[in-house]
Amino acid sequence: MRYVIKVGSNVLTRPDGKLDITRMSALVDQVAWLRAQGHEVVLVSSGAVACGRGELRAARRLDSVEQRQLYSALGQAKLINLYFDLFREYGLHVGQVLTMKENFSSRQEYLNQRACMEVMLANGVIPIVNENDTVSVTELMFTDNDELSGLIASMLNAHCLIILSNIDGIYTGSPGDPASRLIAQVKPGDDLTPYIQTERSGFGRGGMLTKCNIARRVAEEGIRVIIANGRRDNILPDLLTRPQEVPHTDFLPASQPVSGIKKWLAHSQSFAKGELHINAQAARALHGNQAVSLLMVGVTQVCGDFEEGDIVSVMGPDGNRLGIGRSAYSATEARAAMGKHDVKPAIHYDYLCLDQ
Repeated sequence: MRYVIKVGSNVLTRPDGKLDITRMSALVDQVAWLRAQGHEVVLVSSGAVACGRGELRAARRLDSVEQRQLYSALGQAKLINLYFDLFREYGLHVGQVLTMKENFSSRQEYLNQRACMEVMLANGVIPIVNENDTVSVTELMFTDNDELSGLIASMLNAHCLIILSNIDGIYTGSPGDPASRLIAQVKPGDDLTPYIQTERSGFGRGGMLTKCNIARRVAEEGIRVIIANGRRDNILPDLLTRPQEVPHTDFLPASQPVSGIKKWLAHSQSFAKGELHINAQAARALHGNQAVSLLMVGVTQVCGDFEEGDIVSVMGPDGNRLGIGRSAYSATEARAAMGKHDVKPAIHYDYLCLDQ
């Protein structure tokens, strides 16, 4: 089986903000165990900033962007070297993959990244993935590595995504409240909105809301998702060998398979270059029982400046987004064809992904 394991800053970082080498070593032991069982593993690892913070005291006060760039540039080298040395004790090879959100914006770049990691896995190399914080600008950054891990799991058709945090999973209230209980299982369609905690960890960018949204999206694509406590000893082997004894939240995968291009589209909302507004009749057709393309006759407004093949948002008559898709027209061509019959669809069904 193929596992994508995301380990967050709140797992790898000590209370003083520096890297927890002991915890990191224990994680490597567990990943090595997974490999010994015949599983493929991709590790999405935070910790570069914590590594850098422990190595250098800045000469002057830095803003948040400068801190991230300096400490990640310094720390990423140390982090990958630590992983290299720790995995080498098991005779395992690792490879560094630094990526940015915009690298997923086009289908070709998406496929290039997939090919890179597929050839690593085929040759027994464990990809260690992180966002390239040294050059990522704020508006084009991933929400956090939860978002990145979801994209990687989807891209590589993983069997399971395991998100390791500093709590046991999704609770019905605050994890610190004795009245709260852990939600052990989430089925497709379950509503968790009343339960989600929005607090963030002290050393990460994302909170439980992000984790839940990513987990649900990935599970809808047919991939099992587990949220568990990465600070529990032996958490990965325990999840596989005695899951009923280990507290965690298990997002069950949808039974309907999803095509590769729809998986890419499902994670591409932030890459939309424009909007196609549609009328009520077109909206009803899209949400009907039959799979249909978006026809130009139902388009009432074209917003933005985009080219053929770009990602666009599909907006309903009330102004709310209904989904996204790959436009068969440029913005200029779409405006000329708007409302017309007997022209090619605005978005073919194969390239259309509706919001749930």
